[in-house]
Amino acid sequence: MAKPTDATNRREFLGASLRGACLLGVGGLTGLTVARGKADDLVWQLDPQKCIQCDNCATHCVLEESAVKCVNSYEMCGYCDLCTGYFEPEPNALDTGAENQLCPTGAIIRTFVEDPYFSYDIDEPLCVGCGKCVKGCAQFGNGSLYLQVRHDRCLNCNECSIARACPTQAFRRVPASKAYLLKGREAQGA
Repeated sequence: MAKPTDATNRREFLGASLRGACLLGVGGLTGLTVARGKADDLVWQLDPQKCIQCDNCATHCVLEESAVKCVNSYEMCGYCDLCTGYFEPEPNALDTGAENQLCPTGAIIRTFVEDPYFSYDIDEPLCVGCGKCVKGCAQFGNGSLYLQVRHDRCLNCNECSIARACPTQAFRRVPASKAYLLKGREAQGA
């Protein structure tokens, strides 16, 4: 009667192995789901303290029009008559002529406030994220212009092509609840 005992033991062994494999599979699936949920809670953002305005945001985004846009920190802005983020160095005149503007797409709108103050607003659909205005503002101004990823446009790619091309590793994952890195502050809510 040794054979029926061996068969029973083999069946029990195979059954226990199958149950164990199923439990491992369910555990792995649960772990993967939890990890994926945590990854979805992170979004790409550009750290304005590390950004060197290399123009990779405009040229390396997988979107036809980059998800990176210029923003103006109005708290820092000097509302200058001669804004070095708006005007070319040594402009012909301090007017809104295209030949005097630093932005290649005319995405910065200059509006008279009162003498000698002007407001500088970003027309985001025109902004390509090249960073020329940011570089000008940082070199000769107060640095109120900086680049940020706009999450209504960003695909939140698993491996961001801009992040791969960024020479200063200014792109990083941040919690979606604090998606915008405002200049001079830690991550803030959108």
